[in-house]
Amino acid sequence: MVKQLYLFIFLFLNISMTYGQADTVRLKNPSFEDTPKRGGEAMQGIAGWFDCGKINFPSESPPDIHPNGYWENNLPASDRKTYLGMVVRDNGTYESVSVRIDSFLEAGKCYRFSLHLAKADKYVSQSRMSGQKVNYTTPAVLRIWGGSGFCNEKELLAESEPVNNTSWQINTFEFRPKSNIRSLTFSAYYKTPTLTPYNGNILVDGGSDIIRIPCPGEPPFVVESKLPPHKRKKNPTPSSPVNKSIASIDKQVATAEQKAFKPKILQELSKNLVKEGQTIEIKNLLFKADSATIDRASYEVLDDIYGFLMSSDKVVIEIGGHTNNVPTEEYCDRLSTARAKSVAEYLVNKGVHPSKVQFKGYGKKKPLADNKTSYGRIKNQRVEIKILSLNS
Repeated sequence: MVKQLYLFIFLFLNISMTYGQADTVRLKNPSFEDTPKRGGEAMQGIAGWFDCGKINFPSESPPDIHPNGYWENNLPASDRKTYLGMVVRDNGTYESVSVRIDSFLEAGKCYRFSLHLAKADKYVSQSRMSGQKVNYTTPAVLRIWGGSGFCNEKELLAESEPVNNTSWQINTFEFRPKSNIRSLTFSAYYKTPTLTPYNGNILVDGGSDIIRIPCPGEPPFVVESKLPPHKRKKNPTPSSPVNKSIASIDKQVATAEQKAFKPKILQELSKNLVKEGQTIEIKNLLFKADSATIDRASYEVLDDIYGFLMSSDKVVIEIGGHTNNVPTEEYCDRLSTARAKSVAEYLVNKGVHPSKVQFKGYGKKKPLADNKTSYGRIKNQRVEIKILSLNS
């Protein structure tokens, strides 16, 4: 009977482990949707997530859910309605949250995951050391830990660069766990090495699915075609000499096109004309009504921006969305941010490094014309490029 019990447990665990693996892992509430709340108001936690401060620093308040003007931060969410705000403090404490995943990440396999990160340019709160009000704006980093349960920091999977951008930026992380992972913990932390703790903040939104990717040296994953065998194209295999030759030629052509870049629509994007701080309206950019879905007719102008970004390793831009004043402020913030994000994602998906593109929704806050006229309302509903840096 005992042997049968052990056999049953072994088979149960083996089946659980087998079916627990997945090539795509979805997080619970990846964009931190909840009622906006701060500090002590958030004691009930964030939907789907556990506040690790209860364990690590029980005397400190939990992370915040924005936006609602808390700590003088008014950045609109990058994805849906709300997002997470975490801080590091000058007394050596920091905030972190944890989530349990339904399917474990397998040891030795490689994964990719992305988040939208930003820093609030104002995050005014009390210093734990001086008792005075200070601005928590020193750049912090985001650490992603893997473990076996809530707040279990078994191994550091990934860490961001210090987040100093005050508009949203897509950050992509790739990692290879050394052990099977059943939980993730996101921690705000100090840029290391540092001699003394400091006050800083980090904003987190728009988490993606966690996707299995080939590890270095592994062949690309093969996706089975749904077409019948007689209709499938017989392409060269990824490792064949013919395929390598084609890839090499494509790369050479792409490099030549980037060096010889000339804008077709946005003539202002000439490298000899642009200046830091300059704002350029994206002409011929069309969206479906009340939507962030880009019309295919707009791809040509977006390819101008792509070519410009690829022609220089140093340029960094912000995509800014704007609306007229007809809808509510919340709606305007959300639509303008969603449209700016759609443009940023188009560029990143096409091959632009995420560090070169930031995005932000300004809603109805920066009109160019009088909203009392139809002409003015049309002019105010726009998406712009701002040249943040040419030398970074």
